Amino acid sequence: MSFKLTLENKVAIVTGGSRGIGRAIALEFGSRGASVVVNYNSSPDAAEEVVRQIHEAGGKAASFKADVSDFKQAESLIKFAIDTFGDLSILVNNAGITRDQLIMMMPEADWDAVINTNLKSAFNCSKAAVKHMMRKRTGRIISIASVAGQMGNPGQTNYSASKGGQIAFTKALAREVAARNITVNAIAPGFVDTEILDAMTPETLEAALKLVPLGRKGKPEEIAFTAAFLASDGAAYITGQVIGVDGGMAMM
Repeated sequence: MSFKLTLENKVAIVTGGSRGIGRAIALEFGSRGASVVVNYNSSPDAAEEVVRQIHEAGGKAASFKADVSDFKQAESLIKFAIDTFGDLSILVNNAGITRDQLIMMMPEADWDAVINTNLKSAFNCSKAAVKHMMRKRTGRIISIASVAGQMGNPGQTNYSASKGGQIAFTKALAREVAARNITVNAIAPGFVDTEILDAMTPETLEAALKLVPLGRKGKPEEIAFTAAFLASDGAAYITGQVIGVDGGMAMM
């Protein structure tokens, strides 16, 4: 049996899809035939640019503003995808922020913001999406976690906790919905060349890359290809897994 890595006739939502890894995933999905809903919260122009690029390449896409840390807005996002494209096949929980600080100096608000944006949003969107996928008896849910959720990272207790929570959430949900042919997986990127790394000093980044056996930053497109594979028919027997795309940082 052979599989072609195509997402034709699939409808996908990518939360936080206007920039960074989310943008790369939206463009990858669109190039492989999926109809893509590009979710954003504060970057309408960037989201519309992603939609424009998908359209110019012959694909289908639409943008939708929603703060997915709010359950009602997450529900509205799921409803928009179904109303606009008639279905929902793939959910990518990618929305995420950082508020880095040592725990002794971390404001409670920064803890809450990261947990809500990164982890609660995965619950909100998945809960709303699963209702539709259960009726269809098929679906793909992919969460973009992080190597920080596997190894921890100093100055990122909030971020590491949110990503570790996504990993545990992935495994639990995968067991709940497997009987309905819904797969749930996570991708754990390492240091990927996005705006998040721009905040690091050159010295800090150089020290961080010494922890990467391959000795370089990852590319958003490398994460996007992995997401496309997990969303495809060829990955139908993979669920509850964490796929590391980290240059070898978290070998387990």
